[in-house]
Amino acid sequence: MKRTIEADLLTDIMLMVFRINGRLLDGGDRLGAALNLTSARWQVLGAISLSSGPVTVPGIAEMMGMTRQGAQKQVNKLEEDGFIEKRANPRHQRSPFYVLTAQGAESYRRITALHTGWANTLADGLDAQELRAALDLLNRFDERLAQDAAQDEELL
Repeated sequence: MKRTIEADLLTDIMLMVFRINGRLLDGGDRLGAALNLTSARWQVLGAISLSSGPVTVPGIAEMMGMTRQGAQKQVNKLEEDGFIEKRANPRHQRSPFYVLTAQGAESYRRITALHTGWANTLADGLDAQELRAALDLLNRFDERLAQDAAQDEELL
């Protein structure tokens, strides 16, 4: 079976997304180093900060596209370092809620400010319409990946 032109291009996009992901993680690690935040820790702080209320580890993992184990590892480190704290979950004793501490909220505010400067620099000279089109394409691709995963789960 031969790949279509679209499948070849999509494969090239996948490879580019992998490369960009690595560079984003590296850049995020550099950005957060002074705040004792890696990209993974920043991701978890963001999930907690952006949620409408307390959130569980499975909720964090789902929001950020992480494995539950990966989210749990970062939650443990963030809790140990005082960025977040555990709260009882009345619906599920073994899956507590997590909220930002004052230190976590301040660190998230600071990393967000640093990110704004970084994003402005990276976006300089890029066209907003092209960026919207790229975002639209990536969102549609993400939806297809989610549908594909759901179909695989139905087969199990």
